[in-house]
Amino acid sequence: MPKLKTHSGAKKRFKISKNGKAMRSHAYKSHILTKKTSKRKRKLRKTVVADTTNQKQIKRLIPYK
Repeated sequence: MPKLKTHSGAKKRFKISKNGKAMRSHAYKSHILTKKTSKRKRKLRKTVVADTTNQKQIKRLIPYK
């Protein structure tokens, strides 16, 4: 069985948790931050579990993480 290539975009965007779930960061945190509240920006910093419908596909894109 040959080695699998890791998807470059996916390795930058996703991490795998200790339980094996794909974690993602929030969107809307890069610019136009003046109109967003501190509470909203603070919540956007945290990572969240990616949707269950995408878990299998994400794990296929980053096989060695």
